[in-house]
Amino acid sequence: MASSTSKTFNLGWKTRHLLVLLLSVAGVYLFLVLRAQWSDMHRWNRALADASLLMIAASMMIGPLVRLSARFRPLLPWRRELGIYGVILLFIHSVIILVGWVEWDLMRLIGFEIHPSGVYVMFQKGFGIGNIIGIIALVYGIVLALSSSDWSQRMLGGPTWKFLQQSAYVLWMLIVVHTAYFLYIHFQDFHRSTPEPNIIQMPFAVLVGLVTLLQFAAFVKTWRQRKSGSRVRVEVQEA
Repeated sequence: MASSTSKTFNLGWKTRHLLVLLLSVAGVYLFLVLRAQWSDMHRWNRALADASLLMIAASMMIGPLVRLSARFRPLLPWRRELGIYGVILLFIHSVIILVGWVEWDLMRLIGFEIHPSGVYVMFQKGFGIGNIIGIIALVYGIVLALSSSDWSQRMLGGPTWKFLQQSAYVLWMLIVVHTAYFLYIHFQDFHRSTPEPNIIQMPFAVLVGLVTLLQFAAFVKTWRQRKSGSRVRVEVQEA
């Protein structure tokens, strides 16, 4: 079984890139279809964001799965491509926001609007905070994507490269907070008509819960193994 799994997933990097690219396109298309009634800007905006979320979530799951069972080890190389294309979709999502939603007005991006007097005033505090979190996540993601190569690993050195890549957990948390705001809070302002519930709200909660559960389970298993190993070493020393 393990041998069969290894042969199935142990593909060259070019093949992995192609398959993950196709998966990205399929994911974006699926989310576009699910929101056929939305305006074009918001359809593309959310479709790219949701596909990006799925790919980065999948990348975040692989590490805990490997810790829980060695049979998932052949999936490890796929983390790189899933993360890279997840960040690419995140970047395109951000460009659409800049072009279609705030129209390159960076003050609007952080929640300001032009008052009739001609000056900018804070209009949407939550919108600004949510977008600032998204911008930080994008910067994190670009740095991680650019360093996701064998060349970067050799240049930075193993320990430094590993430390940098571990900040993927920070990226994940920033994405979760950013997405949660726009899914559950942003469109509930008193001056807006309340829209129909976003169909992604429940799947998003389940996905975040699943990633968290896997990470917690992997943490507990690692802690128990190290505790057990420490106990064995103490018993050997005492003997």
